[in-house]
Amino acid sequence: MSYSADPTFAIRTDLKAVRLNQLLNSVLVWLFITCAFFIALLTVGYANAQTHDTNSLITLPFSDFFQHPVGSEGLVINERMRQAQGRQVRLTGYMVQQEKIAPGQFLLAQRPVLMSQHADGEADDLPPATVLVELSPEQQDSFVAYTRGVIDIVGELDVGRKEGSDGRVSWVRLRLSSNGTRAMNKFEYLSYQHSIHHKH
Repeated sequence: MSYSADPTFAIRTDLKAVRLNQLLNSVLVWLFITCAFFIALLTVGYANAQTHDTNSLITLPFSDFFQHPVGSEGLVINERMRQAQGRQVRLTGYMVQQEKIAPGQFLLAQRPVLMSQHADGEADDLPPATVLVELSPEQQDSFVAYTRGVIDIVGELDVGRKEGSDGRVSWVRLRLSSNGTRAMNKFEYLSYQHSIHHKH
């Protein structure tokens, strides 16, 4: 007994196999494109997040505090400073060396400055672009020891004329967070003052 192959059936079988392979290939290509698309979205999102984090912190040089040249109106706050109001900014400068340190604050200047409150009084040598650095509310009774050399500080910028309890007017202030600096309590400050005055 002999059997003969049906050529029509064989062609149909081959066509089904080809179509199945094409379908599988299409599915694989679709999966590849979809995965690549989502990976690209994740990468762009991460890059945007990194850029946002970087851009959220503004570095301000002292030269950007006031408009130049100084006109007939005197010192005028620079527009870049006004736009940074309430933002987190980084300042690089020198801590002003003061004879009398007020609690909850210190001064930052573009160059090294020694304030002799007893001798100079209000006629001090502070540059116009001096920053009043304010400690966090929970550190208002704390003191910051003088640090020699250049320092970097980060805090919330506050711009505009403001008169302090001591009568001194400030135009630029920087509010630090609770971990923005190492502060001393009153006992530590007295010990620090004692060590400074009794150095040989």
